[in-house]
Amino acid sequence: MSSGHGGKSQHRFDQGAPATPTSELIGRLRRVLRPEDLDCPCRETLDGALERFDQLERRREERQRLAVARNHKERVAALLSFLSELDQLTEAESDRTVFDEMALLFIEIARSAEAGAAALREM
Repeated sequence: MSSGHGGKSQHRFDQGAPATPTSELIGRLRRVLRPEDLDCPCRETLDGALERFDQLERRREERQRLAVARNHKERVAALLSFLSELDQLTEAESDRTVFDEMALLFIEIARSAEAGAAALREM
């Protein structure tokens, strides 16, 4: 059996793809279910099934990441609509807490943008 897998699963379909928890699990299953000395026709069937399952799981995880990024985009858009009130403010505003509230909106936009970017970087 091969050793030194590091953080990547060993599968034929996409050797350059980053390992995900699911693909690492599939790699462990592969090592248990098909020892190297196993020589039977079902080995190819098992390998194919594990590869298809790995691909389906990778696609599901990527759809989830994309959905997370889209949710953050929607959040940023909603926060920007609240921030548009900044256009009506002047330096003479008597309620100074409004500036703190606007500053918090900028902070929330930055946080949401960073979370959306992180979700896309994981793809």
